[in-house]
Amino acid sequence: MSVMNEQIVALTRVFDAPRARVFECWTRAEHLTHWFGPRGATIHSCETDPRPGGVFRLSIRFADGSAFRVHGEFRQVDAPHRLVITCAADDLDGVEQMQEVIDVTFTEAQGRTTVALHATARGNEAAAMLKGMDKGWAQTVDRLGQHLRK
Repeated sequence: MSVMNEQIVALTRVFDAPRARVFECWTRAEHLTHWFGPRGATIHSCETDPRPGGVFRLSIRFADGSAFRVHGEFRQVDAPHRLVITCAADDLDGVEQMQEVIDVTFTEAQGRTTVALHATARGNEAAAMLKGMDKGWAQTVDRLGQHLRK
């Protein structure tokens, strides 16, 4: 019997971009493929349907060569204010490594957008993904900032 561990990440970033644009980067596959995942990660496929119950699915490969399939759904979509996404990450053999709830709020002031992310993940004791969540989400949100500057 495996033991489930939980990891929570909460972070806030301010971007020099309007809220609607930042929100779109979280909900449209053509944006997510450019920034989602920590430094060195690449997205090989991505599908999104940003409505409650809509699909959130992507295949991601990390710099160390590991790869995962993420599948889930948008639970809440209050454009452009808030997103709640539930998902699971499976290894390439289809073994679930982690379940995650990603809750993101977007507030705009003077043309700048504050993104507040709260992610809660659970995985078995062997899930290395949990150990690197803080760093991984920080790098992911930094990559979002780089994408927004393009």
